[in-house]
Amino acid sequence: MQVILMEKVVNLGGLGDVVKVKDGYARNYLIPQGKAKRATEENKKLFEGRRAELERVQGEKLTAAQAKAAQLAGLTVQLARKAGVDGRLFGSVGSNDIADALAAQGIELDKAAIRLPLGPIKQVGESKIEIALHSDVTATIAIVIVAE
Repeated sequence: MQVILMEKVVNLGGLGDVVKVKDGYARNYLIPQGKAKRATEENKKLFEGRRAELERVQGEKLTAAQAKAAQLAGLTVQLARKAGVDGRLFGSVGSNDIADALAAQGIELDKAAIRLPLGPIKQVGESKIEIALHSDVTATIAIVIVAE
């Protein structure tokens, strides 16, 4: 299916690009999320009429994400969890736990923005994680897990 991207989508294209994607990806994700529209002649004309507005909105989102990344730069979050003598946690620390700890510090984030490339943290110690605030902006923070 041919779609017009209404915003930048990672590994797919930028604002206004006409791309071919699988039907299910377009119907189930891109179109319901407002990230794309079907590439009909009518939608192409509507898009060209709204291009300046969409570029302005995307620029505002990018600026807000960069400001949030500056706020997060160098941040360290400390969490206390029960652990065994060998340093392994009884359980794990996931994106929900990290989002809750950040919210306690006054930083609201969507838990889906938190990237844990190795999966949930299961060891006591310091871990660096990335937070994807925008398709072009990521911030790195330190998570320190201490034993209770």
